[in-house]
Amino acid sequence: MDFTYDARTEDLRGRLLDFMTDHVYPAEAVFEEQLAGLENRWAWDSAPILTELREAARQQGLWNLFLPSERGAGLTNQQYAPLAEITGRSPHLAPASLNCAAPDTGNMELLAQFGTGSQKQQWLEPLLTGRIRSSFAMTEPDVASSDATNIATRIERDGDHYVINGRKWWITGAMNPNARIFVVMGKTDPGADRHRQQSMILVPRDTPGVRVVRGMRVFGYDDHEHGGHAELSFDDARVPATNLIGEEGDGFSIAQARLGPGRIHHCMRAIGLAERALELLCTRVRERVAFGKPLADQGVVRDWIAESRVRIEQLRLLTLKAAWLMDTQGNRAAHTEIQAIKIATPSVVQWILDKAIQAHGGGGLSQDFPLAYAYALARMLRFVDGPDEVHKDALARRELRRSGVPRT
Repeated sequence: MDFTYDARTEDLRGRLLDFMTDHVYPAEAVFEEQLAGLENRWAWDSAPILTELREAARQQGLWNLFLPSERGAGLTNQQYAPLAEITGRSPHLAPASLNCAAPDTGNMELLAQFGTGSQKQQWLEPLLTGRIRSSFAMTEPDVASSDATNIATRIERDGDHYVINGRKWWITGAMNPNARIFVVMGKTDPGADRHRQQSMILVPRDTPGVRVVRGMRVFGYDDHEHGGHAELSFDDARVPATNLIGEEGDGFSIAQARLGPGRIHHCMRAIGLAERALELLCTRVRERVAFGKPLADQGVVRDWIAESRVRIEQLRLLTLKAAWLMDTQGNRAAHTEIQAIKIATPSVVQWILDKAIQAHGGGGLSQDFPLAYAYALARMLRFVDGPDEVHKDALARRELRRSGVPRT
């Protein structure tokens, strides 16, 4: 693996770093003020400053960087990874400014790979241009959704339509009225093989029988800057059979294809968040004096700083290796590394944020700094795309199988 960024990546990194300095960081406070003044606080992408940022991103060639096909920037995972890291330094604003925010990124990748021509025209195109938002509806309140085969929502064929019944929760972005389409995972054949029972289908928000029940809070935060996390109900929601993605029984495999690249995106953005937390920590301890000397002169604080740098570099190298394997050998060959970064990154970033909060004292818990909210995001990532324990179990089983093979 070559650790040098190629010429295109270096060019995009330079432009993106300038974009962050010139546009994103100065807009953060403005964005918060405009959110407070919106008639519907969940419609965060209606904030005027975000419209300005998106136009600037388009003009500077920083739009849809995540999508590897010709519909996007055509970047490899290894090329996009350092760009995702930069956007993670302002996770509530930078990804959305570039149209690189979850869950839209995963849904666009899903539609680009598995959608029909009609589905792409109706839903992918407006997502690519940023005219609408979307949500991915898999997790459910009544079953242990860490095992995706438990999904109980029913998708039943009725002539030229499918009828959907079930409940979903923690559906990211679904509180935003601009999330016009839901990608819903449910069971079409409960009697089939365990991994062939599930299917995915496109359900427009305005479909009769679809109801947004409530918004879910994350550690007390409404998380309206991501369109919230909603509980949804589907009561005899009827959509055309042509809304099915792929074939009946393809849902589980499509979900796995969607989540692989998404984990690279999540982890790199989280590393960018850790970098910003470390910067804030260093700035704070140079400025604050306790017991007669700057906090930066305290041995325990220096230990935090050194450990943070070591852990960030370890995470970055592991994540870049996963991206490189995905590009050169395919997602299946990178399975171990993808699971490893999903296990390691949220916990390490959470540790770094914890030290930054400690260094800020009471201010670290307040709304005056981004650390408390960032900590809630990092803790949430230990559930997103599967909880730590599921990935550790799968990784351990793979190691046990490998260790049982005699070396030749």
